[in-house]
Amino acid sequence: MKIKNQSRTNHWSDNLADRLVMQDPRTQYPQPPFPRQPQAAPGCASAMDPLPDHGETSYQGTGRLKGRKALITGGDSGIGRATAIAYAREGADVAISYLPTEQADADEVIELIKAEGVKAVALPGDVTDEQWCQELVAQTVKSLGGLDILVINAGRQQNRPDISKVTSEDFDKTLKTNLYAMHWIAQAAVPHLPAGASVITTASIQAYDPSAILLDYATTKAGIVAYTKALSKQLIEKGIRANVVAPGPFWTPLQSSGGQPPEKVMKFGEESVYGRPGQPVEVAPVYVLLASQEASYITGEVLGVTGGAGVA
Repeated sequence: MKIKNQSRTNHWSDNLADRLVMQDPRTQYPQPPFPRQPQAAPGCASAMDPLPDHGETSYQGTGRLKGRKALITGGDSGIGRATAIAYAREGADVAISYLPTEQADADEVIELIKAEGVKAVALPGDVTDEQWCQELVAQTVKSLGGLDILVINAGRQQNRPDISKVTSEDFDKTLKTNLYAMHWIAQAAVPHLPAGASVITTASIQAYDPSAILLDYATTKAGIVAYTKALSKQLIEKGIRANVVAPGPFWTPLQSSGGQPPEKVMKFGEESVYGRPGQPVEVAPVYVLLASQEASYITGEVLGVTGGAGVA
């Protein structure tokens, strides 16, 4: 199926067979320079050039999550969108949360999830609101009939060139989006998670190699790592696993909507050993693995998908 705006030049093949053949990963996806493309936060995937690959035509499932029930925050675009598509193709029912201003992107994801014959639940709201975090978990459990995969992925990233420019409002909003919401959602979800369930959080290479212009963002990503490692020690006593994915430079609206200065977006990913940013579909299989029973002996771990930069 084709989704809105997907007809624009992608610079990558829409043919699944082309994606599965062995090829040089350095040239598999677009390399910078990219057009200048600043957006207002939180950004829109369909406004990016080139369009990100979330797996709309390239991810092929094998039923690894059949019958599972997942909640993914930030599921409208970027890594959350790619994970939602992958989970649906693997047989899971999926609920996604997102900001109301991201409805257009979310509508596309819901359509893609439904196309796989599984349940799709749209949950617009602001995760900086504690009451909403509790409500979105409750609505997920009610709509899906339970919850056994929790992906806490929604994030805020706004670059500031100097410490003097990081306002208390900036710091507060970033911590509430990236850290407080993680705690509120996990706290609400844990009582519903059965043995065998999986919690997956999204950190970043910024937790280990922070950029000077991302003081508050990098701080929260380091916090996500510590929180999830501590949580994993509690949850394994209930038979629940908790792990972290730490991505490197990925081509998502987070970057073009203020996460990086516009001139850096034009060269985004250039410094990686690949010479390009990762595409969201390239990290989705890691979220699938961690959610699946195949990862039964993986908990309290940080899996880096950094394009060769590593984590530690």
